[in-house]
Amino acid sequence: MKGLVLKSTGSWYKVISDGEVYHCRIRGKLKLQDLKTTNPVAVGDHVIFDLDNETDQKMQGIISSIEDRINYIIRRSVHKTGHGHILAANIDQLILMITLKKPKTSIGFIDRLLVNSESFRIPAVLLFNKIDVMDEKELDTIKNLAAIYRNLGYESYSISALEGTNIKPVTDILKGRVTLIAGHSGVGKSTFVNGLSPEVAQQIRDISKFSKKGKHTTTFAEMFHLGDGTYIIDSPGIKELGMIDMENWEISHYFPEMRKHLGECKFKDCLHLDEPGCAITEALAKGEIEEPRYLSYLSMLENDDNRR
Repeated sequence: MKGLVLKSTGSWYKVISDGEVYHCRIRGKLKLQDLKTTNPVAVGDHVIFDLDNETDQKMQGIISSIEDRINYIIRRSVHKTGHGHILAANIDQLILMITLKKPKTSIGFIDRLLVNSESFRIPAVLLFNKIDVMDEKELDTIKNLAAIYRNLGYESYSISALEGTNIKPVTDILKGRVTLIAGHSGVGKSTFVNGLSPEVAQQIRDISKFSKKGKHTTTFAEMFHLGDGTYIIDSPGIKELGMIDMENWEISHYFPEMRKHLGECKFKDCLHLDEPGCAITEALAKGEIEEPRYLSYLSMLENDDNRR
């Protein structure tokens, strides 16, 4: 049987096939494959599974294989050295939710996620949330940041997920696509997803009621179907976004403002640090590349964290 993974807990996977939902485990030998990830099966994966004949539960299955992925968003595992953790697979676009405070989203974090999406040519959209609690100075900061990223080709919106402000343009770009929404814990991802559909809101309320917590906090990535080929994946909050499976020489290829200068440097192996005749550092000096973006690039070369 073929199915789509809607939720991954690391032990059990919620898989939909022909409108029916199955709770699946993975076959033992699948765990032994050298996938270099802590989660061999991710939300958005298309899988092959069989019904589990060893249980009396009719809607349980065993995943035997994963179909080839079109793309994925991955971060370095915080628990297992040299391994990655896949946030989601086979997505059409990424939405990065950003807040200036409580919590603060750093430029370094934004740029790392954008580089990740650029590496698979996944379109990315920036949502600056919680404008309802921002003062004029903070709103100006958002406006300036949004302008920087718009100039690089990234759609950017200022919203209030809590009050529903400016949500309509965002819902329009979700239609007919599989969208991953990512960001730090507390930026409002689940509040945003909650407001998209009464059915999703009901699922979130059920989780909150069961756990007896005041609000829903996403622990595992989960995909919700909003109808007409529209899916959104709510992901757990990301504290750090370490880079993985990317060589230093290729990182600049995923910065649009740097990419247009590639091939202009004096040396073919230029890393755009202090090499003579570097077109990237020359563009930086001319103001054609924003300094915070260049600093993000340097931190990725150093494999530093993203807390700037």
